[in-house]
Amino acid sequence: MKNHSKKLYDIPEVKDYRELLNNTVSKYPDHIAYKYKKDPTAKEPEYVEISYKQFQTNVKEVSTALLELGLEGKKVILIGNNRYEWCTSYLAITTGNMIVVPLDKALPANEIEALVLRSGAEAAIFDKKYEEEFLKIKSNKQSNLKFLICMDQTNDKAEVMEYENLQIKGKEAIEKGNKVYDNMIIDPEKMSIMLFTSGTTSLPKAVMLSQRNICSNIQGIASYVKMYPTDTLLSFLPIHHTFECTVTFLYGIYYGVTVAFCDGLKYIAKNLAEYKVTVFVAVPLVLETMYKKITKAIEEKGKTKLIHTMSKLSHLLLKCKIDVRRVLFKQILDQFGGALRVVFYGAAPMNKDTIIGYNDLGIKLLQGYGLTETSPVIACETDEKQRPGSVGYPLYNLEVEIDGKDENGSGEIKVKGPNVMQGYYQNPEKTAEVLRDGWFYTGDYGYLDEDGFLYITGRKSDMIVLRNGKNIYPQELEFLINKISYVEESIVYAREKTNTDTTIGAKIVYNEDLIKEFLGEKTEEEYKEIIWNKIKEINQSLPTYKHIKEIMITKEPLDKTTTQKVKRYQEMKKISSNV
Repeated sequence: MKNHSKKLYDIPEVKDYRELLNNTVSKYPDHIAYKYKKDPTAKEPEYVEISYKQFQTNVKEVSTALLELGLEGKKVILIGNNRYEWCTSYLAITTGNMIVVPLDKALPANEIEALVLRSGAEAAIFDKKYEEEFLKIKSNKQSNLKFLICMDQTNDKAEVMEYENLQIKGKEAIEKGNKVYDNMIIDPEKMSIMLFTSGTTSLPKAVMLSQRNICSNIQGIASYVKMYPTDTLLSFLPIHHTFECTVTFLYGIYYGVTVAFCDGLKYIAKNLAEYKVTVFVAVPLVLETMYKKITKAIEEKGKTKLIHTMSKLSHLLLKCKIDVRRVLFKQILDQFGGALRVVFYGAAPMNKDTIIGYNDLGIKLLQGYGLTETSPVIACETDEKQRPGSVGYPLYNLEVEIDGKDENGSGEIKVKGPNVMQGYYQNPEKTAEVLRDGWFYTGDYGYLDEDGFLYITGRKSDMIVLRNGKNIYPQELEFLINKISYVEESIVYAREKTNTDTTIGAKIVYNEDLIKEFLGEKTEEEYKEIIWNKIKEINQSLPTYKHIKEIMITKEPLDKTTTQKVKRYQEMKKISSNV
């Protein structure tokens, strides 16, 4: 099926990052691009505000200094917290014809070293906590690293340059007439970004993306969801990840919004309030945790019935095109600063009741779907149309088809368009597996409904194939299990029994506080028996071949990537050793 989705908004085209930034600076030079606390731990923090014009100047200074080091065309590692210097560095590298290699700040030292060596990078920009690690990597004979740049003050080590000094050198060079940066021509088709996949099922692959790839994706999103220069985004998810990088950082520049940096997971609600955040990007786990706190507070105040009545009233008024949600639920919204209107989310399905609950409050949740290899967004819900359970419409500038459909119309999702990667770095075999005849085969199974909404049924690599030929998508069962009030998360597995059929099981993580609240103090075995009875109820709604036959329960969270995706291969090893 060719994608016939239409743009909701006419949006300006951009071909590369330099044009992206220049366009916004020409329109909003004095608008605040970034706002953050100089010291988040201070009792009375000092706020720093950076205009778009100042941001552009800083990007040029840092890029000029890097070019003077002879790094044009070379790879530069970038690792650290979500911060202004990270954003400046990313654009300084890419708009200066260098290749940025963002790394996950949560990786252990041995994995960081392995990825640095694989990339062949000649420079690294990092937070102070990584200083010793990079000095060690630089001393490795296999390493190409020549320049180390710390975004914080260093211990006066000659081998490490301070970021501030790098910027000053760039500024001085420009003042002396250096115009290398200004005269540089950007090729939007060349590899500009190298991103290592998070490796939930295998070793990380190095995805090669161009500036055109990501700029086309920004335009696709912008044609469905509009933001305004008056918006403030909260940067919370790890910024090395392409979802946060594209949808918060770069998409934010496209519209000239203000980006504020989150102080950490436990400060989300506080930061939403103090920065008066209007839009942010999250994962379902965060949104569901926030929503549970809201509903619990309502219950404790004995206002559940009142809120239910107010929701019914607002639904009736909405049918008459009268929206009073933000007035009716002002007290609740004020807990998040009173300005939050849109939340983008991805990485996993969301409980339908949670989506409806936020919408009742006047906060629109928009799901997106994509992969690093597609820059990343393939589909998203729009300002005008959402359908809980789906991941929205394919972007207008892509083609999406379902390959090898089964009797239910489900098959592998394949994508063609300007957002599709160039391939995997130094890995032609893996590239050939996923890029065929101009199509990128996602490895995800799903289907398109008659209205063009895309649905995901599961990962091809996770699919359980039974001996009778039937297929089971673990995510489908996990979604049902996770709807149990006191269940935090789950993972469904298959276990082969000698000379008999496959046994489907589930490892279930319960929330210790919630399970006590719902069921009272009990032993683990008693909890397991109650959860097992809930699973039996779920089984009754499923065909026999999908029935869950065994469970194990725990209060320990599942192993995850920094974007909260479950590391299935690690969990499967644990399950195998415990069964």
